[in-house]
Amino acid sequence: MLIQVEKLSKTYTIGTIDVHALREVDLQIDKNEYLAIMGPSGSGKSTLMNIIGCLDTPTSGLYKLTGSLVSTMDDDQLADIRNREIGFVFQTFNLLPRATALHNVELPLVYSGVSSAQRRDQAMIALERVGLADRVHHRPNELSGGQRQRVAIARALVNNPAIILADEPTGNLDSKTGVEIMEIFNSLREQGNTIILVTHEEDIARHANRIIRLKDGRIDHDESKTKLQSVEV
Repeated sequence: MLIQVEKLSKTYTIGTIDVHALREVDLQIDKNEYLAIMGPSGSGKSTLMNIIGCLDTPTSGLYKLTGSLVSTMDDDQLADIRNREIGFVFQTFNLLPRATALHNVELPLVYSGVSSAQRRDQAMIALERVGLADRVHHRPNELSGGQRQRVAIARALVNNPAIILADEPTGNLDSKTGVEIMEIFNSLREQGNTIILVTHEEDIARHANRIIRLKDGRIDHDESKTKLQSVEV
């Protein structure tokens, strides 16, 4: 079991109002799963992803990552997990505008204390995996939207993480480019990565082998690929 969540709740207090983003969510994710999280605005999907990514903490409940209880970890341990075990891909790419594709991909390795030569080698491998070996010296403004997202995916891959978390990764892309990006995620899953994707687009979610649908902070539906195919037939 890679990820285990039990009775997970998250409440935000805004002024005098309590907002229940998650309400006693139970969820298990195995290694090498490809999971899409869907739901309307305010359903809790981004909150759930942030907690899984160790970017936020639950108000109550249990979260185990590879068997370790995340709530017992200190800030340094959480930072290490975010840097080594989890790769993040965002809708807005989050690239340094004046840095080359190669340098953008190297950044997580800088924080890990990896030597310059090794950083370059690992970044080149990651860029090759997303089909950008011929764009390593280009800056973001010299790349298309799809190429920028490929750089962001390569950056997420550079530490060889077990988990890739992608938050609306096709939100700023046209449909054709979006499909190309999803093909990269399909390939990464085949190579052993666990992919967890947040999206509001049904056709994008259908690339996953399992879809979790949230409503009002709770899991409303949990659909496996087998169920999805039977519905389509």
